[in-house]
Amino acid sequence: MSASQYRGQLERKRKQRVEAEKKAGDYRSKESKKRAEAAKARQAAAKTKSESTMKSKLREAERKDKEAETAGKEAGRWQTKAAGYAKEESSLQTKLSKAERSEADAAERRRQREQQQADRRAAAEKAALDSRISQTESAVDHALRHLPAPKPEKLRVLILGASSEGDLRVGREQKRIRSAVESALHRDQIDLDVRPAATTADLLDGITKFRPHVVHFSGHSDDDLIVFEDEQDEPHEGVIVTATAFANSIRATDDPPLLVLLNSCNSASQIDALVEQVVPFAIGMADEIDDGDAINYAAQFYASIANGQSVNSAHLAGRFASNWTASMAPNSRRWPGPQTSTRPEPSSSSQPTQSDSQTRRHSGSAAAVNAAACCPTNSRVSQEAWMAACSIAATPASSSSTVGAETEMRPV
Repeated sequence: MSASQYRGQLERKRKQRVEAEKKAGDYRSKESKKRAEAAKARQAAAKTKSESTMKSKLREAERKDKEAETAGKEAGRWQTKAAGYAKEESSLQTKLSKAERSEADAAERRRQREQQQADRRAAAEKAALDSRISQTESAVDHALRHLPAPKPEKLRVLILGASSEGDLRVGREQKRIRSAVESALHRDQIDLDVRPAATTADLLDGITKFRPHVVHFSGHSDDDLIVFEDEQDEPHEGVIVTATAFANSIRATDDPPLLVLLNSCNSASQIDALVEQVVPFAIGMADEIDDGDAINYAAQFYASIANGQSVNSAHLAGRFASNWTASMAPNSRRWPGPQTSTRPEPSSSSQPTQSDSQTRRHSGSAAAVNAAACCPTNSRVSQEAWMAACSIAATPASSSSTVGAETEMRPV
């Protein structure tokens, strides 16, 4: 039985005992009163001279004695009941104490059990976190060990632009990139291979002949395709290349690139596979991006790289530059499909925001760093390390930049 049930029984017994003691006391009082009345009646019988009065008083005294005797018996009966109730009350009090101790012990055991379970959960979560951190650090170390050693050569950038329908200003973007690089600090350490109206042949030729460290594509794309141009002089629908085929073409060389930048709509969904299978770095756009914003992003990105900034810093600067001037042009870099030749004007919900592009940093088995989600707090790749990874070994233009430093990756 539980402690609460014992408490209920104990309370009822206590009330019964108190009531019995009260009745016993009442009957004792009644007995005393009747005996006093009987004694008074006898005194009155002794004092009277009238025989009839004397007999009446004696009969009254006998009646009072009988009433006193009856009250005494009732008082004794209720006193016996009160004693029984007191005994049962004492027994219930003992049982209640035992039940309370038992429940307290059970509560303490339950608290200890819950504490042990919480400690085990916390230990498991800590072990899982330590394991993830260890795996991430191991993957980062693995990725860094596989980066090529610095070579005495310039940073080579293959710039491919394709707008088969003539709706994008890829030529303007290539001009802006070239102008930004030519006015930067390390302009002599960067070679550009600019290929407008790029075809799939330009891609393969540039990969195998130019051996770029960076492959930059500007044009139309979607989640799983990229659109190149065909060998035609008039506007046409273009040549659709799947994301898998594009990745395979990037990999078809003894010296794969270190960075692929897809400056086209919805290309971020392709960069995980690129990072996992082909290149250490990849940048893509997470949503639709207007033509003018894409041009601003690319120009600022390569200006920052040529000025000695890290890939992540260049990416953030490019994002900021694209948000400086919110483009209102109707042209979007999303592949519209073969049924239509122009893109409809994008809605306000598709305007680029601070998370319109994503950067992936290779770290082993498909692990990546999302630069659009505060990459500097997750990792930092120094520009010196980027230049070392891109095999540049040239004298810097100023004493503020050096070449050949180690790459530093710091977990959160």
